[in-house]
Amino acid sequence: MSDIAIRPAVLTDIPAIVAMLADDPFGAQRESPDDLAPYDAAFRRLADDRNQHLVVAVREERVVGTLQLTVVPGLTRRGSTRSIIEGVRIHAAERGSGLGTQLIQWAVDESRRQKCQLVQLTSDASRSDAHRFYERLGFTASHVGFKLAL
Repeated sequence: MSDIAIRPAVLTDIPAIVAMLADDPFGAQRESPDDLAPYDAAFRRLADDRNQHLVVAVREERVVGTLQLTVVPGLTRRGSTRSIIEGVRIHAAERGSGLGTQLIQWAVDESRRQKCQLVQLTSDASRSDAHRFYERLGFTASHVGFKLAL
């Protein structure tokens, strides 16, 4: 996979990122690639926050993967810092290529560089393939997550 570059996302990557977010059974219901204004505004907020790392994986100048890494300082665990991996998406043509592993490894390595003591993520309960993928990478399903829509 040496032909893959992982770099910080830029505003011009937003259409490709949103297309990947929407190319998913869940994303198809909640994403709107036809109106990028809210995504552009969100990108600007992320870019202004040093604890947010929105990255893309690029092959031959084409965005083929993305994830967001959030670094969260805290008081629990003796004042430890943790990171949260969100919005992991791989372009349909790249799934099964090892790119997901490479992106997650980037996030784990960056979390170490940021002095995090814990990396966490959530995955929808129905995504059993994703659960196997994360477990294969060493993550454990140790908690039950809850949501409250506002």
